[in-house]
Amino acid sequence: MAGFALGNSFTLVAEDPVGYRARVSPGHIATRLLNDGATLTYAQLDDRIARCAAFLYAAFQARGEGFRVAGLGRNSVDLLVLAFACQRIRAIFVPLNWRLGVAELAGIVADCAPELVVYEAEFQAAAETLREGRPGLSIMPYAGAPESLDQALADTAPMQRLKGDPDKPAILLYTSGTTGAPKGVILTRRNLFYSAVNFSFVGEVVPGSVTFCDLPFFHTIGLVAIARTTLMMGGTLVIADRFVPERTINCLNDDSIGVTHYFAVPQMATILRDQPGYSPERMARLKAIFIGGAPLPPPLVDAYLKDGVALVNGYGMSEAGTVMHMPLDETEIARRHGSVGFPAPLIEVRICDEAGHDCETGAVGELWIRGPSVSPGYWQKPEQTAAAFVDGWFRTGDMVRCDEDGFHVIADRLKDMYISGGENVYPAEVEAAILSHPAVAEVAVIGVADARWGEVGVAFIVRRPDAVLDAETIKAHCGERLAAYKRPTHVIFMDAIPRNAGGKPLKPVLRADWAARSAA
Repeated sequence: MAGFALGNSFTLVAEDPVGYRARVSPGHIATRLLNDGATLTYAQLDDRIARCAAFLYAAFQARGEGFRVAGLGRNSVDLLVLAFACQRIRAIFVPLNWRLGVAELAGIVADCAPELVVYEAEFQAAAETLREGRPGLSIMPYAGAPESLDQALADTAPMQRLKGDPDKPAILLYTSGTTGAPKGVILTRRNLFYSAVNFSFVGEVVPGSVTFCDLPFFHTIGLVAIARTTLMMGGTLVIADRFVPERTINCLNDDSIGVTHYFAVPQMATILRDQPGYSPERMARLKAIFIGGAPLPPPLVDAYLKDGVALVNGYGMSEAGTVMHMPLDETEIARRHGSVGFPAPLIEVRICDEAGHDCETGAVGELWIRGPSVSPGYWQKPEQTAAAFVDGWFRTGDMVRCDEDGFHVIADRLKDMYISGGENVYPAEVEAAILSHPAVAEVAVIGVADARWGEVGVAFIVRRPDAVLDAETIKAHCGERLAAYKRPTHVIFMDAIPRNAGGKPLKPVLRADWAARSAA
């Protein structure tokens, strides 16, 4: 598809959208920091990006097109400035997951070989460790020192953007690594543009929107779906460095900020509703709270709907951004528990069996996708890239079914499926059934070896505060909703489900937990 022309030498597809917004609405507030209320207009943000681009270009242009710059820090305006500046000079930005240990970060740095790591003061020790043994790696703090990024931008004149190839890498997003070593997902300028277009449609993001992000910018939902979409559409992006429940509630209640879109994982939504300051009548301006990362408990959805607040589920991934989304329709949200809705407008989908043939309506199969937002593959991993694509279709590894009305339900990850008594069991389906119990706050199900059935299910459950719940109650609840072979054989209660930064259960950790319990 052709880009929208903005001039003689560039398009929105090839370049970042901030420059366009700086032309048409220079005085509109682009970003607001929640911790101190500091704001930047689009003109000011564009100027800062142009200065950052000039600094990076002067320092590293000799390394050639496509050099990498990594950012290690919590959410901030300058992390976004780095991302857009890299794109303007044909460099590649790598947001590092600050929740990882130094050894894990070192593996990512070794894989992408950045020229520079810009770090927040909190992570100085980690940055210095990453530099050890890498003579070509430079590090610098965001602020707080004479040789910081902040000071460099103050001392550097802005530069014009370079004409970019829309199909060259702009960002590397490293996957969570729950199934092995993290992979660097390549996102091109074209991918980023169309990913933002997709979310602007399904999320109804417009120039007057005020989006609030306290999800990390090292994931696609924070960096692309929220931040990039908001800035492309000319809205205002409210940024918090992390999720702090009381602070988040105060922000959602604040008419002077006027948040219209908020984003969370289910656990965050549960915590917010239990806060003393929760006041749904003060959130009437919200289009929805957009949820991703894990299934939504139906009682939680219904409770929010009763309060007049819609929890809207969607499905996406680093490799494609927003793939599917529920419509912002409270009637459908109430009727379609567990559904992730329809494909985004610029995504094609297929549901395929093991032979690659299209499944019948209602049957579970693997989701295949294609479209301009889909990544071309993985950084320096040609074999894994080749394995992920079939005739131009990306194999997601997720098992999906679609009903006669076109609504989709994620059955599970293909790798998480287990076979009990010769029947396929998808843990996500079991988890959805268990989550429908009002006393359950969280659940994760895995398959484990069993002498009689081959494999059986183990349900790890977190009770809601002050709830009384035992294993037999859960089994009886499942007995009313699931076929016998799908019901968990073992039920374990925990204080918390271990999760990655995207909110997904760390099932390898749960498998290790089960192995330790079984060996005891």
